[in-house]
Amino acid sequence: MGHAKRNKLVFTVKDKCRVCYTCVRECPVKAIKIINGQAEVLSERCIGCGNCVSVCSQQAKVYLNLKQEVELLLTDADHKVVAIVAPSFPAEFTEIEDHRNLIGMIRQLGFNMVMDVAFGADLVAQEYKKMLEISNSKHYISSDCPAIVFYIEHFHPELIKNLAPIASPMVATARLAKYIYGSDIKIVFIGPCVAKKAESDEVDEAITFKELRELFEKYNITPSVSTAVDFDGPISGMGAIFPLERGLLQTVDKTDNIVEGKIIVDSGKNNFKEAIKEFEKGEIADYHLELLCCNGCIQGPGMTEKNRHFHKRSKISKYVKEKMNTLNVPRWKSEMDLYKNLNLSQTFNPMDRRVSFPETSEIDRILAKMGKEKPSDHLNCGACGYDTCYDHAVAVLNGYAEEEMCLPFTIEKLHKSITELNLSQEKLINTRLALKQSEKLANMGQISAGIAHEVNNPLGVITMYSNIILDELQAEDPHRKDVELIVEQANRCKNIVGGLLNFARKNKVKATETDIEAFLNHSMNSVIFPPNVSCTVKSLLSDNMVMIDESQMMQCIANLVKNAVDAMPPQGGEIKILAAGNDKNFEIRIQDNGTGIAEENMDKLFTPFFTTKEIGKGTGLGLPLVYGIIKMHSGKIEVKSNNKPELGATGTEFIISLPRVI
Repeated sequence: MGHAKRNKLVFTVKDKCRVCYTCVRECPVKAIKIINGQAEVLSERCIGCGNCVSVCSQQAKVYLNLKQEVELLLTDADHKVVAIVAPSFPAEFTEIEDHRNLIGMIRQLGFNMVMDVAFGADLVAQEYKKMLEISNSKHYISSDCPAIVFYIEHFHPELIKNLAPIASPMVATARLAKYIYGSDIKIVFIGPCVAKKAESDEVDEAITFKELRELFEKYNITPSVSTAVDFDGPISGMGAIFPLERGLLQTVDKTDNIVEGKIIVDSGKNNFKEAIKEFEKGEIADYHLELLCCNGCIQGPGMTEKNRHFHKRSKISKYVKEKMNTLNVPRWKSEMDLYKNLNLSQTFNPMDRRVSFPETSEIDRILAKMGKEKPSDHLNCGACGYDTCYDHAVAVLNGYAEEEMCLPFTIEKLHKSITELNLSQEKLINTRLALKQSEKLANMGQISAGIAHEVNNPLGVITMYSNIILDELQAEDPHRKDVELIVEQANRCKNIVGGLLNFARKNKVKATETDIEAFLNHSMNSVIFPPNVSCTVKSLLSDNMVMIDESQMMQCIANLVKNAVDAMPPQGGEIKILAAGNDKNFEIRIQDNGTGIAEENMDKLFTPFFTTKEIGKGTGLGLPLVYGIIKMHSGKIEVKSNNKPELGATGTEFIISLPRVI
């Protein structure tokens, strides 16, 4: 367990997280928990690979920064501080041609000595070579990558016995430094890896190349102001190739030849997991595994640049080639022999962090909830960050994921919400229009009642005296026609005033049980139908008995049917009256195939005194009266109409919806 501890390596900056699930997708152990749409790192599951840090475009994932701790060490005059530098530095500091300038810059920060971890890699490679040459049936997994070690300790603890019991190059170099300079020195590792911060207590602090650059910038340290010096301590050989994939094999002069080799080499978040899984199953149990969590250490999360893999590789190759061309081989061999007995053993401890697997029925329940009821519904698109819909459902049950992370499910849910919202909006608009109409009619009703009562009295006098005069005039009297006209128009005014009073009245509904089919047929007796206009009445109700005010409702039906007759073209047409419904409500539909109502008149239909009939043919009080009666019955009335032949059959349909019991 390292100084930083494994549960403090990576953090989430919440206000930067945009919930793209990239970190979930890239995390090899799914140590990301989505809480209220925010991605949080589950530190107890994290293996410190830093993939989430590398892929987060919003910089919402950050790793533990130890610059301040290193600065404090450098100000401690009681201890010498040794920097041990990972051999991947040529791939990071590509702008520095001479590596000795970089060492001088590190010394300028205050380090007393700067050692090359590549020599530790040489020592470790020697131990691996011995292990591989021993003839026995046991096969090993390389232990130089701490993220791989953490993964096995946390999620495959049964394989700890197969981890190579050899220290990593970093730990080997730390032990070498203490062997040479004394046990009271302080050691700081500098490299590309986040997991190194928690690998071992034998290193006091560990910073990445990014953090080193930040320290250089803070103290204005550049190659031009530094003194070029070489590494302290033993000189390294081929261990400098360690940061590359197959670097360990090349250092120990072994091969992973497909035909003859017994070593499998692989790297990357998906490949190393698959290799370990197959090794555990026994499918490749006859092979040794050399595994790296990153695609080579040169792609570690502590590197400044994420990509440029081949450029970085070429820099390492160039550095190692130049190094080997100028290597003092006798000195190197002498130093290798001098420290061959250095303790490079390493032990590992199981820290099982696997979670229990949910019941199949529970998984199926979550899948069904997300609309995945059959195998064909499992798109396995990976948008949620999980490889399969099944894995996502398991994560939901374990509390690591949310159902809304499923993109197809969320889109479907959004479509449904939009549809429901549109329906609600439509209902709201209709309700608002109905309320507006009610307010308008209420105001008109009050005005109409006042006018009707005021006009009714003088109108009664006019009617009475005009009839008296008419009775006194002889048939041949030339004034008789004028008086007849006065009587006729007075009666017309009386009918208009009567309509106003009916429209404005606040009469209560006197509901009686009525056979609606018989009632509709009876209502047609008050309507005169031309010979070329037919009318049919039909009921689809299983029970024809309803509660209505027959007198008022007859006015209603008669008005609507008369309007339908008036809307017929010269050649005539057909009127259909249909009753339908259920146990609680029923409808009366009055449909004609007449000329239809113009679209611009649809919202004026129930306005008092609005009529499309010729002068003298109507007062415009019929439909407002119908509207008022329907409302008193706690019902509603709708209109559908088309007056444009190019859009289909013309005609109008009035739909009256009423409760069976008022």
